[in-house]
Amino acid sequence: MGSLSGVPDANLATNNHRIYVPFCDRNSNSNNASTFIDCYTPQANSWYRVTSIPACGENLVLKDFAMVAVGPHIYVLGGRVCINPAEHGSSSPSAAASQDQEIRPRVVAWVRRYDVEADAWEMCKPMSEARFSFACTVCDGKIYVAGGQSSLGRARGISSSEVYDPALDQWRSLAKMSRMRYKCVGVTWKGKIHVVGGFVGGENYGPYDQTARSSAEVYDAERNKWIYVARMWDLDVPPRQIVAVNGKLFSSGDCLQSWKGHIEAYDEIQNIWNVVYGSSFDCMSPTSTAAEGRSYLTMAPIGNQLYFLAGYRMPGEGSLLRSVVHVFDTAAEGGAWRSMEPIEEEGEKELCGHCCVLKQD
Repeated sequence: MGSLSGVPDANLATNNHRIYVPFCDRNSNSNNASTFIDCYTPQANSWYRVTSIPACGENLVLKDFAMVAVGPHIYVLGGRVCINPAEHGSSSPSAAASQDQEIRPRVVAWVRRYDVEADAWEMCKPMSEARFSFACTVCDGKIYVAGGQSSLGRARGISSSEVYDPALDQWRSLAKMSRMRYKCVGVTWKGKIHVVGGFVGGENYGPYDQTARSSAEVYDAERNKWIYVARMWDLDVPPRQIVAVNGKLFSSGDCLQSWKGHIEAYDEIQNIWNVVYGSSFDCMSPTSTAAEGRSYLTMAPIGNQLYFLAGYRMPGEGSLLRSVVHVFDTAAEGGAWRSMEPIEEEGEKELCGHCCVLKQD
């Protein structure tokens, strides 16, 4: 069990860090449904609304995109434009309008940059291929993307990859991966780009190659080639998130089970994932908070610590969401959990992509 703390996070590593999380309204009846970004400040244990991602069209929201921080900016890449759930199947004018060519549900290649200090959005050069549910990571100030899906209504991944240079606002195509992957995870580890797991297929492997689902691919920049790594991921279910902390890789869930009840660390020598000693924790289970269910869960690394930001739907009339942040110290002997004071808010929101961490001066 973790300790409950209502005081700000005094860890020096968190003083200038903010965690940005993308959400959209769940079952909103508003004609102004949007995808927005909320910010969590560890030092104060507080949330606030930062901005809305520029509108895709009336009653349309953006999901399954990638969001990363580079320097003072947040980048939102790709994704799928969806009809607001409350309007699905509706015959209202707004639903009819969503079928227009310009605002219809679709996969996009957009890249949008948000300047946190100036509170301003601008369009960047789009990716060469539209994609959602793809791997994305930052290495040496550049953004790498790989895999994903390029069309709706078809469970088939793509193998293309590319890299974006923010300083030049330019994309450059990279070699294709050996497999088509979607719902794969990107992480920079030991200076190399890793694309792990996913639903995997290919011309010679079929759309549901279970052996390949547990594999990964590592980008060799010198040869512009992806190196296939068998069984880097234990399961044939795609990982949810993988983050690097002090030269180690950590994971805590998959696409079916966002929280396994513990944290796992990757053993490169044995090529297996082991349960981190002291990381078992039942406080992220909805039953432990008397909640109706978990609305969202995302993980962010800051310094030695892993921040788990979770939201729970509370029982009773109306929509009440309880947000709570749990912190695990990867450097503490035997591990150490602590939980911040929960915060309640009206309404309900859905996680539309994973969070990113930005260090501010």
